[in-house]
Amino acid sequence: MVKRAKTLEGKRPSNTAGVTKARPVTNNPGKIRNKLKRSEMYGRYLLQKKAAKKDARKKRSIEAAELGEDAEKPKTVQKTLDNTREYEETMVRPDDDEVMADEAEDEFAQYFSDTVRPKLCITTRPRPSAELFQFIQNLITLIPNMYFYPRKSFTIKEIVKACEQKKFTHLLVLSEKSKVCNGMIISHLPAGPTAFFKVSNVIPGEVIPGHGQATSHVPELNLSGFGTRLGHRAGRFLGSLFPHNAEFEGRQVVTFHNQRDYIFVRHHRYVFHEGKEVDKEKGHKKTKARLQELGPRFTLKMRWLQEGTFDTQFGEYEWHHKRKEMDVSRRKFHL
Repeated sequence: MVKRAKTLEGKRPSNTAGVTKARPVTNNPGKIRNKLKRSEMYGRYLLQKKAAKKDARKKRSIEAAELGEDAEKPKTVQKTLDNTREYEETMVRPDDDEVMADEAEDEFAQYFSDTVRPKLCITTRPRPSAELFQFIQNLITLIPNMYFYPRKSFTIKEIVKACEQKKFTHLLVLSEKSKVCNGMIISHLPAGPTAFFKVSNVIPGEVIPGHGQATSHVPELNLSGFGTRLGHRAGRFLGSLFPHNAEFEGRQVVTFHNQRDYIFVRHHRYVFHEGKEVDKEKGHKKTKARLQELGPRFTLKMRWLQEGTFDTQFGEYEWHHKRKEMDVSRRKFHL
């Protein structure tokens, strides 16, 4: 009978020294299949992160005590998605002559130079709800020279042709879901472009606390946060909806503020009133200014920009938002 030799193959060596190695703690324990072990590792990671923050805070306090109270303390800048934004090659510099020359000859230059006044037509999807008409009324008070026409059974292409015959410069088509506006198509006539925006967080002016009543004055326009070439084009597209002969006696301003590719729309009036402090040189109370919101309040997010008028079948897209390809990083923004 042949005896088999003893081997250590497939066996773990015994820990005779009794030394246990600390398992490295990672912030992504998703690969651990055991639920209890996974939660344990993530809990240890959170504790280590909290201890590291405490040590850093203690170190800063010691350094501040050594420098003294009169010394200038370096301010720590909190990291946000905005100041840690990934580099975008199409960011526009203020002294970019090429961009300025392009914008001086684009489709919207005639509106910004006030040689052409916009005339807008707004309509809805077929069979709209009563709540959508309330939002349309708010938009009519927000944007001057806007006219509402019922959709009935006409297609968008038929409405575009009718608007061209009546000398409209823009067409707005609203869509809704569950009686809440969730989309807006804006088409520049007669040669485009056309853009589709997702609409969210719609708050009518009547619901805003302390709201004011908008007047018929042409408001001032504030476009902020549009930094890339695409952002400039989207901002100028939205700016072309308004006449550029602001009536300053109305003290109204409409703001399109882009932050992380979300465009926040606000409508304010700036109000002047006497404060409590007295100006010693002039001998009367100081004048203070504050903002009174008029409404409506909503948020836009551009989904696509198309050349020409509305044509989803044969139209060419200047830009189309593809979530799986473009939303791979939270610090990547396009506007």
